[in-house]
Amino acid sequence: MKNLRKAGFTLVEIMIVVAIIGLLAAIAIPNFIKARATSQANACINNMRQIDAAVNQWALENGKKTADPAPGLATDLTPYIKLNSAGSIPGCPAGGAYTVGTVGAVPQVTCSLGTTVTPKHVLP
Repeated sequence: MKNLRKAGFTLVEIMIVVAIIGLLAAIAIPNFIKARATSQANACINNMRQIDAAVNQWALENGKKTADPAPGLATDLTPYIKLNSAGSIPGCPAGGAYTVGTVGAVPQVTCSLGTTVTPKHVLP
């Protein structure tokens, strides 16, 4: 009688493949998390740059000078910034909130996350 072996994978072979996939995932996931945090910080900084430019334009058009009170983020600056799909000024993608300081302050715009996260949400 012929000795027939059914085609398929043994348990050991499947375990080795699962272990390799797990190892690759363990290497890749931290890199994905870091890339996500970096892109959120870059988007936040770019949003703050746009808001900063809007404050400067608002101050110029309204005859404001250094140390004058800040414009309203949601009311005064909306004509100067491209709004998101909800019709509002884009927020920090990581969940922070923007604050506008006085006209001419350095920085004029800050994110509530600021230096509490890595990478920092701070204008250079």
